[in-house]
Amino acid sequence: MDKEYLKISELNNYIKNLLDGDIFLNRVYLKGEISNFKNHTRGHLYFTLKDDTSRISAVMFQSSAVKLTFTPEDGMNVLVSGRISAYPAQGSYQIYIDKMEVDGLGALYIEYEKLKKKLAMMGLFDEKHKVPIPKFPEKIGVITASTGAAVRDIMSTIKRRYPICEAILFPCLVQGKDAAPDIVRQIKRADAYGVDTIIVGRGGGSIEDLWAFNEEIVAKAIYECKTPIISAVGHEIDWTIADFVADLRAPTPTGAAEMAVPTVLDINTLLDNYKIRLNRNIKNMVNTKFIKLRSLKQSFILKNPMSMYEVKEQKLDALIENINKDIKSIIVNKENLLNNIKLSYTLKNPMELIKDKKVKFEMLINTLKLVNPLGILEKGYSLVECNGKIIKDSNDTKVNDYINIKLHKGKIKAEVKEIMEDK
Repeated sequence: MDKEYLKISELNNYIKNLLDGDIFLNRVYLKGEISNFKNHTRGHLYFTLKDDTSRISAVMFQSSAVKLTFTPEDGMNVLVSGRISAYPAQGSYQIYIDKMEVDGLGALYIEYEKLKKKLAMMGLFDEKHKVPIPKFPEKIGVITASTGAAVRDIMSTIKRRYPICEAILFPCLVQGKDAAPDIVRQIKRADAYGVDTIIVGRGGGSIEDLWAFNEEIVAKAIYECKTPIISAVGHEIDWTIADFVADLRAPTPTGAAEMAVPTVLDINTLLDNYKIRLNRNIKNMVNTKFIKLRSLKQSFILKNPMSMYEVKEQKLDALIENINKDIKSIIVNKENLLNNIKLSYTLKNPMELIKDKKVKFEMLINTLKLVNPLGILEKGYSLVECNGKIIKDSNDTKVNDYINIKLHKGKIKAEVKEIMEDK
């Protein structure tokens, strides 16, 4: 009997029909991690959905993808629903997803990234707002749970490294829905208390355990705090929003205590360095003063002190001579001026001065008479007015008008009988 060979496309289509006809595969719910994510230019999403041991290809067409409230990316844990079918062209089966949402920790991670981006745009992470941690604090405020490894590590480290510093505990909740408001209250208390440095933190845990330190109200309280803050949340690999806002981030609570205070050995080393520098400066100062003293001792003035006064005496004599010369010169000038005044013609003939003034006065009177418009009336001229205006032209009046004629002595009122123009 001859065997019937199928085409590959026929087999793949057969398998596709089997999968499409299975009611259990028409609606499946899967959870897994996204990898090999690709966003096609047409808006379709292609990626692999995997767990610890297996994987499946996934497709989400643009009509479903536009409904997503987040942006998928590699490493994200998601919950999906869709149908299982085959892609005949490649002979593979895959899930065609119509709904997808972030799974558990992934949702928290997205919220964390959104808040981180928001606060960064507001400038809460800018280095220019961060202040240095005091090197030699007298009081340190510790904001953490009253029990647990974190508070023990911080307190013991401060006491061991820098016993003269007072560590004050401001106990608070570090986990749960009431933790964030409690942390904010204690930050404000510590800031008003007058400590030099504040340590805010807790021990390690999951992202849910550390979530209070990712709250916006905690971030803003740290930003608004005037006292320098060291953030010490979780372990070295754990990063929270509080770490980005704080003035300094410590990898662990113990690390925060080490950053907050110096050690006795550090202080002793610093004091030794100060002693060396002080001795060196004093020695240099003494040497400088000694050289200056030796120079002064060898100076001519110090060896011949009277020479300084001799020079001053000579300068004084020169000044006195100059003053005497100036006084004599002034006296001579004033005497010459007085003699000139005594010999002056005016002083000897005072009446001539009066005659001269009288002549000038009469000349001024005659000048005024010449320019006086009424002075010409003495020569036989007259002024003719009509309606309060001086007549300069025959057109300034008309027949039957009354005119006033002002003479040198007296006035005449006349009536115009005829007006004649110059020919």
